[in-house]
Amino acid sequence: MKNIGFDNKKYIRLQSQNIAKRVAKFNKLYLEFGGKLFDDNHASRVLPGFEPDSKIKMLLNLKDKVEMVLVINANHIEKNKMRSDLGITYSQDLLRLIDSFIAVDLQIGGVVITHFNKQDEAIKLRKSLEKSGIKVVYHYAIENYPNNIDLILSDNGFGKNEYLETSREIIVVTAPGPGSGKMATCLSQMYHDNKRGLKSGYAKFETFPIWNLPLNHPVNLAYEAATVDLSDVNMIDPFHLEAYQKIAINYNRDVEVFPVLNDLLIRIMGKQIYKSPTDMGVNMVGKCISDDEVCQKAARDEIIRRYYDTEIEVRKDALTEDALFKIETIMNKAGVTKEDRLVAVKANELAKKTKEPAVAIEYDGQIITGKTSKLMGASAAALLNAVKIAGEIPDIHLLSEKVLTPIQELKTTYLHGHNPRLHTDEVLIALAVDSITSDICDKALKSLNKLKGCDVHSTVLLSQVDVNVFKKLGMHLTMDPVYQTKKLYHAK
Repeated sequence: MKNIGFDNKKYIRLQSQNIAKRVAKFNKLYLEFGGKLFDDNHASRVLPGFEPDSKIKMLLNLKDKVEMVLVINANHIEKNKMRSDLGITYSQDLLRLIDSFIAVDLQIGGVVITHFNKQDEAIKLRKSLEKSGIKVVYHYAIENYPNNIDLILSDNGFGKNEYLETSREIIVVTAPGPGSGKMATCLSQMYHDNKRGLKSGYAKFETFPIWNLPLNHPVNLAYEAATVDLSDVNMIDPFHLEAYQKIAINYNRDVEVFPVLNDLLIRIMGKQIYKSPTDMGVNMVGKCISDDEVCQKAARDEIIRRYYDTEIEVRKDALTEDALFKIETIMNKAGVTKEDRLVAVKANELAKKTKEPAVAIEYDGQIITGKTSKLMGASAAALLNAVKIAGEIPDIHLLSEKVLTPIQELKTTYLHGHNPRLHTDEVLIALAVDSITSDICDKALKSLNKLKGCDVHSTVLLSQVDVNVFKKLGMHLTMDPVYQTKKLYHAK
């Protein structure tokens, strides 16, 4: 049982109350929602006790007042921009989000396609959405946005954008990923509301960095580690410090854009509402940490995991060495090294001993290893060993060679595969089949859910199949940036 450091019930209550308090100042509130709504796994890792769908549960507390508006950049549609964590395009994720909101009975206000310039795929997406009864509008790029305020607040700026009619008090503006244009959408809608005599306001909901934690608190450092590819840097909000003589933490992009954004808001709303970027936020996460030590430990663990992820991205030329230098700096601030990841240390010890790839899993303080054999890969072996420990099953062979050999023959002889060793998914299917006649296999299969939240490390880069299995089990996987073979082409 993992230690809990975050009060999720308190969070849902306080966050709902704070948003309701902010909306009371306006006829309508555009709430820019950063981060993930349904699957905020980063937050759940660094704040043990935070549930990945907490934000949705919070919005459901305000369901009768909430309307969802989704934003997508036309250039991202045209280029089939991918969400690497889900393996789907932004367009597909947009549809996934709409389906998810409808499934929990949240009202869909519509979709805004930003940076529209007659892109073919954007036009197709609009037609498809409208056939399904979803309202869609186009917003256009504005030259020198956000600095050319006179142009922005004119008929040739926001005035050119199509207006999305909404009916609720809280308009949650969200998107499949960064760079979609959420803030500009909020401001454009407010501009059009103002022309219609409607008093609307703006607020921002970002979980990280947490404004009322210290600058170098491990939870805030973990956010920097998670966004190393975006070059986000946590910093003290100078506007908040000047206005209130209080330290609050924000990040560079919000601080840099605040003077211009504040000017835009004043001119749209007729008066100054916010004195700092922190003022714009409604985040209550920091007030719901129940055990700071637990969260600090979880955040340090996450920083190390992010280091391994960055190493892999650099190995694949997806990131530069600068990203690795930055995350090493973050590790120094957090006081951690690669050697603090015990599963990685143990996996590499076994690999050195066997001269073959190895995998280690940490379960309830115990390190369980798996080595490569003629029957299965190290991932599959480690997983079977882990379910035996989790299910309190004696150290026996759960699956016999008699069961596994025909699967190998299917892979190599009939499906013409080159690797005879079984992947994790194939071993789990064999375990499921055997569970029909074997009580021990049935017990092992039912112990899989006990592995959620466990750390895993592989000494080589795993196939996408194995990566996906560990993800689906909710396990925290890291890998050394080493390919198992010296081939130039590595199949997923």
